[in-house]
Amino acid sequence: MCYQQMDDYELANEMIRNNMKLFPNQHYLNVELGYNYQLQDEFDKANIYYEKAINSIQKNPGFGFVIGQTFRKNHLLDYALQSYQNAKELNPKLNTEIYEAQIYGEKGELEKMFNTYLDLIDKNEKYYPTIQRYIAVFITDDKENETNILFKKLVLKRAQANPKDAWNILLSWLYLQQKEYGKALVQERSLYNRKPTSLERIEEVGTLSFENKDYDTSKKSFELIVENTADPKIKLKAQTYLLQISNELASTKNELNEVNKIFQDLLSQYGISGTTIHLQIAYAQFLSYSFDQPEKAMQVLNNALPVVKSDFQKGTVQIELADILVFTNQFNQALILYSQVQTNLKNSVLAQEARFKVAQTSYFKGDFQWAQTQLKVLKSSTSQLIANDALDLHLLITNNIANDSIQDALKTYAKADLLAFQNKNIQAIDILNIVLRNFKGHTIEDDALYKQAELYIKTEKFSLAASNYLKIIQNIPESILLDDTYFQLAELYNNQLNNPEKAKKMYQKIIFEFPSSIYLVDARKKYRKLRGDDIQ
Repeated sequence: MCYQQMDDYELANEMIRNNMKLFPNQHYLNVELGYNYQLQDEFDKANIYYEKAINSIQKNPGFGFVIGQTFRKNHLLDYALQSYQNAKELNPKLNTEIYEAQIYGEKGELEKMFNTYLDLIDKNEKYYPTIQRYIAVFITDDKENETNILFKKLVLKRAQANPKDAWNILLSWLYLQQKEYGKALVQERSLYNRKPTSLERIEEVGTLSFENKDYDTSKKSFELIVENTADPKIKLKAQTYLLQISNELASTKNELNEVNKIFQDLLSQYGISGTTIHLQIAYAQFLSYSFDQPEKAMQVLNNALPVVKSDFQKGTVQIELADILVFTNQFNQALILYSQVQTNLKNSVLAQEARFKVAQTSYFKGDFQWAQTQLKVLKSSTSQLIANDALDLHLLITNNIANDSIQDALKTYAKADLLAFQNKNIQAIDILNIVLRNFKGHTIEDDALYKQAELYIKTEKFSLAASNYLKIIQNIPESILLDDTYFQLAELYNNQLNNPEKAKKMYQKIIFEFPSSIYLVDARKKYRKLRGDDIQ
């Protein structure tokens, strides 16, 4: 290869031929020799050696793998495909399907690729996990993506012709990628009705739909688990999720009182132990953030600490307890707990989360220098979510203290940020108004407008949020938040303000003016949908 890159084909030829004499059974060398001729545009000679390589498969079908691999390495995909197919024809027991499918994928023949993978699953369902990994490369989270539509069509066709578990599993997996959790649950329910063995996959649907705020699907999933399990541990976990869903959907004091009563009943039924930590934490979160009883929440968590089963459980409870301490402005006690988790669980993701919370709490207190010290370490965190949060906070602090020796602007902004963390959204909006009035023209202005817009959305003041975003676009065109602003404004126009034409313009701005934006893919997809493109 080195000689070929230097255009010294004669030396390459000599080396290949020497190897052919030394290793006469290494028939793949015919491919290398043929390719050396092809590089010299001697295609007739090249084809002679390619045919020799393929004909050698007649002697031993097993040669097809290495010969096919050599053709593929040299981008001779049709010859590679022929090698595998000839080997398979001579020995039907050979598993060449994965290699054939990969070649179809490289050639862009996706229907043939998918069908080849599905044929392998049809032959033996144990291949499902491996095949899913290969297929995942081509599937997106967009249900209207051409490839997604094609794959779904092919699987549905097989499911109708020859029902089997693998097709339901693949469809469920596809729907989960597309965030169509209700459709995934339909497939999982069908699977469970056919083979009522494990509820694990239904639990996965319930958990994912809960995390993505599809509470209807999540509720159906966990109700199904409660109805069909006798395992107290599995049942309790499902019941806890159902309570958390009820909390999220509660809109009156009576509904919250009912949630509180059910929490208490479950704790009485299952007791305070290491096996009910998930329930105890969920109850503490409910008491603190929804029921306005943070002191009682801290009591619940303090009672949980003596019964934890592991250092990880202890760290989890300590972080939850520290969060509530921050929620109630008890910063120093919170910092002690976060630091204990850092020390006791070094290098774990939980320790990194604790370090971030130390930085965040220090920021809330106005101790920006110490916050920066912690954040510099976290920017390379193994957890992408923590690393991103650390980077965002690091940029916020760095951008707003450089030319402000007394740091009044950032200190005032941090107070608003803390109030938002404490769910005191109206007070946070009022403090941000002070920032915008007193520090107009300061680098903090775009951050304040953006944060206030987020809070306006939370409090359903959508027109005010749009007004803030427009102020950033019109008055601070150099803002590092500009692509975020265009996207969030587009989302507002699209989802809340019923103005698809303005939404299209905002998405279009992302597409043409911010090609490296993290929102580019979503913006393009939503723009095309609003434009009415037939992407099928």
